[in-house]
Amino acid sequence: MTTTPAPAERLAESPGLTACSLCAGETLGDLDPLPGGQLARLRILQAKGVARLTLSECLDECNRGDVVVARPTAAGRASGARPVWFQRLAGDRVTDALGAWLGGGGPGLAQPPAELDAHVIDRS
Repeated sequence: MTTTPAPAERLAESPGLTACSLCAGETLGDLDPLPGGQLARLRILQAKGVARLTLSECLDECNRGDVVVARPTAAGRASGARPVWFQRLAGDRVTDALGAWLGGGGPGLAQPPAELDAHVIDRS
């Protein structure tokens, strides 16, 4: 019999997410129907055990709004994966896509869904 690890146990093996605490929710602003905005969505991903959320005071990308960085797991880093930076990542649709990708392993372990392509920041 296989048991599913509790969300807290899964977090240790989950990809990381870093979000700017100052601009989280900036993209949708007052139009966001979710109390707590994008930051609340990211906290939900953490509560589900999909990602370890870290808040930064500033990621120095203020003009891009809702900047989120997906960090690879140890296995992802071992495969050569680098963090993936996203801009204007707000709303249910893109957050659901982000969550599905991270749940599948994230950077280096799963192919990002097409819904996220337009949000990737080229850091090369």
